[in-house]
Amino acid sequence: MDKYQDRQAAGKVLAKHLKDYANKTNTIVLALPRGGVPVAYEVASALSLPLDVFIVRKLGVPWHKELAMGAIASGGCKFFNQEVIESLEIAQDDIDKVIQKEEKELQRRELLYRNNQPLPNFYNKTIILVDDGIATGATIRAAIKALKNSKPASIIVSVPVAALSTYKEMTRLVQRVVCPLKPVHFYAVGLWYAHFPQTTDAEVTELLRKANENYLANAS
Repeated sequence: MDKYQDRQAAGKVLAKHLKDYANKTNTIVLALPRGGVPVAYEVASALSLPLDVFIVRKLGVPWHKELAMGAIASGGCKFFNQEVIESLEIAQDDIDKVIQKEEKELQRRELLYRNNQPLPNFYNKTIILVDDGIATGATIRAAIKALKNSKPASIIVSVPVAALSTYKEMTRLVQRVVCPLKPVHFYAVGLWYAHFPQTTDAEVTELLRKANENYLANAS
């Protein structure tokens, strides 16, 4: 296999690699929205596990938004890449403006996706952390750092594709990494999918609703 048909197909492939976790108590599938949600939905459905989202917003350098100078995450966690901030001499005022903007977007998504419900208790849980792929790894690294504060039993990073170098780095950060495609020359996540449309807010909320219904139906 050299690429996936779409995010749903990729999720089904991941679910096969994760079948040992099917119906496990104290296990939760956490998606990084938006693109990670359709992938995680297939994983949660196949394994009969609950699905939730963990929201991370990258803090982009003001004049080069793709370059991360840090990130903020659900639960009020903030992380900064001091090396980037110092080497580019980014003023605190500029950093604060970016934080303010991204906090607003994080709050909007918390309200929309999670209805401002408190995060689940991750203490001693097995977390299967899912995205549609890892490019630089800035977002997922921030999620891992934030989740480790909750002292889960283990974190399993599960992604359809990641650059080989990023995959190796992830194996040092968490207990297990499931990643079927590990190209040396990565370029961009979308290149590893035949069909890679932007996931919308409406799709995210609908998939979370369906996942919750399915899980409750299976549990009863």
